[in-house]
Amino acid sequence: MRRLFSWNVAAPVLAIFIVLVIWQAAVSIFDIEAWMLPAPLQIIQEGIEIYPRLFSHSMSTITIALGGFAIGVSVGLILAVLLHLMPRARQAVYPLMVLSQNVPIIALAPLLVLWFGFGALPKILIITLVCFFPIAVSLIDGFRQTNPTLLNYMRMIGAGRRQIFFKLEWPSALPYFFSGLKISATYSVMGAVIAEWLGAQEGLGVFMTVASSAFRTDQVFVSIFVIMMISLALFGFILLLEKWLIPWNADEKGSGRNG
Repeated sequence: MRRLFSWNVAAPVLAIFIVLVIWQAAVSIFDIEAWMLPAPLQIIQEGIEIYPRLFSHSMSTITIALGGFAIGVSVGLILAVLLHLMPRARQAVYPLMVLSQNVPIIALAPLLVLWFGFGALPKILIITLVCFFPIAVSLIDGFRQTNPTLLNYMRMIGAGRRQIFFKLEWPSALPYFFSGLKISATYSVMGAVIAEWLGAQEGLGVFMTVASSAFRTDQVFVSIFVIMMISLALFGFILLLEKWLIPWNADEKGSGRNG
C-alpha cells in the first residue's frame, strides 16, 4: 500500500515537472515573448513578488467558493433524499434539474447581479447552481444501486421505511455522494471565479481580469495556478474525508485492483 500510495503521488508530480521543464525550454529556445507565454520560472518569480495582494484576492475567492459549496451540497442532498422518497415527484422534478444545468452561467450571472445587486448573494447563488446538480444526481443514482436482495430481506424482517433508509440505502449511496462532492468541489472554485468576472471588487476573477487587460500574462498564469491549487486542496480534503468515513469503499477498490 505504501509503494502504491507513493507512486500515486510521485507519478503526477513527475509528469508536472516534465511539462514545466519542456515549457521552460520551449520559451527559451523559440524566444517567445513574455506577454504571449511567460516561462514557469518567471511566473513563480512574479507570484512571489505579488504574494500579499494575491493572498487577499485568494481568500475572497475561497470564502465565496466554500459558502456556495456548502449551500449547494445541502440543497443537492436534501433534494436527492426527497426525490428518492417521493418517486412521483422525482419524475416531475428531475427533468427540471437537467434543464437548470443547460442555462449558460454567463447569461444567468448578469441577471442575478441585476436582481440581487453586486454583493455576495448573486455569487453564492451561481456557485450553488453549479454545485447542487452533481450531488443530487450522484445520490439519486446511489439510492437506485441499493442491493435488492438486502432490501427485500429487510422488508421481510419487518424493517420500517426509516430503518431501511438509514441502515441500508444511505450507507449504500455514500460512495456516490462523495463522487458528487469531488465534482462539486472543483465546480465551486470555477463558479466563484466566473461570478467574480461578472461583478466583484475583490477575488481571483477580478485579479485575472485586471491582469489580462494590462497584458500581464504572467499574473494571469499565477492566478490560474492558484485556482488549480485551491481546487486540488479541496479535492484532496474530500478524498481524505471519504477514506476516513467510508473505509470499506477504499478496501473494495483495492481488492478490485488486486483481483
